[in-house]
Amino acid sequence: MSNLYNQVRQEIAAGGDPGGPSPKGGASGWITLAVLVGLVAWVASSNPWMLVFIAGLLVCVFLHELGHFVTARLTGMKVTQFFMGFGPRLWSRQRGELEYGLRALPLGAFVRIVGMNNLDDCPPEDEPRAYRSKSYPRRMLVITAGSLMHLVAAFLLFAGTYAVSGRVGETGDVTVVEVIDEVLGETTGAKLAGLRPGDVLVSVDGVRMRSEDDVFDLMRTRSPGEVATIVVRRDGAEFSRDVEFVDAGGDRAFLGIGPSSVDWVDLGPAGAIRWAATDIVDYAVESIRGVFVVLDPRNLVSNVVSEEADPMTRPTTIVGATQVGGFVGREDGLRSVLLLLAGVNVFFGIFNLFPCLPFDGGHAAIATYERIRSRKGRPYRADVGKMMGAATVVMVLMLAVFAVGLYLDLTQPFG
Repeated sequence: MSNLYNQVRQEIAAGGDPGGPSPKGGASGWITLAVLVGLVAWVASSNPWMLVFIAGLLVCVFLHELGHFVTARLTGMKVTQFFMGFGPRLWSRQRGELEYGLRALPLGAFVRIVGMNNLDDCPPEDEPRAYRSKSYPRRMLVITAGSLMHLVAAFLLFAGTYAVSGRVGETGDVTVVEVIDEVLGETTGAKLAGLRPGDVLVSVDGVRMRSEDDVFDLMRTRSPGEVATIVVRRDGAEFSRDVEFVDAGGDRAFLGIGPSSVDWVDLGPAGAIRWAATDIVDYAVESIRGVFVVLDPRNLVSNVVSEEADPMTRPTTIVGATQVGGFVGREDGLRSVLLLLAGVNVFFGIFNLFPCLPFDGGHAAIATYERIRSRKGRPYRADVGKMMGAATVVMVLMLAVFAVGLYLDLTQPFG
């Protein structure tokens, strides 16, 4: 147990793999990979959109680490490893001072930059190229580059999807998505008038219907038994019908339709860019709020013991996110999967900046603290060893949330 703790402690201090020769995977590594490939094949056969979502997540993980790698090299830092996956090494190549390759567990990736802090030992000759030896702006650029890549990816996904497919919004028309045959044993006016799903409700008694709220507001002002003249557009042609409101219970008038004024709306390039920027800000705010909601112990306990977990407060894992990806892909195709990936990128980008180790935000907070404490000619170096206790608590909390999320994803799957 102490060896495991020391290994985790070293990895937290180093911001990833602490260096040294990569462990060879051997037969166990390839068996692990074979099992994972089998699971992926099963996922692909059950819902190909889940596979599309997983592939998108792997690309996002790669881009995160690529951000760290490129900025570290550009700022003169020494990078010794770039691996996709964790655990035993399956394949690697050495190119100069950099080792790159694949490891058995595709649960993330890492880039090894030498000299992250005072606990991360590196040879004296490498000290000028260590992360800790560089200026504050350079360290901040490198440590936040992963999150910046997530936000750039999210912007491109949002803007690209909006430019090609539009964005879900108010269309200005009320479309009939459902016709209810009867209520409380009485045939509805919509059924008697021959309305069909896909019809557009243009007006009621001369009042233009522009949103579903207009329809609900209208029904609140009418009484059962009243007759209204509705104008409907079908296949480009308009016609009118006299429709009687029926009693939906409690003397509530009901027309007999399920209306919707929301659909995919064309935006154009300028609108796509504007809405992409707006949605990134909105998703970022919701991501911050959502983290505190999910981490609330009361929500964790209530969701575990509940027969039906609250989707707004329950934690989830890659399993649950993939379930959602498969569901939205099956319902609405690639555009919805891409938008889900955009939202996930925003969450990862913001969450990874939380100012505590082992997140990148923790390293950014240390760099900022050191900058504040430093004086001209006397750089200050924080003792990261004093922060390991808090970092371990954060790791344990994240593992607990992951366990709860995985349990819920398996016992109460999305979709």
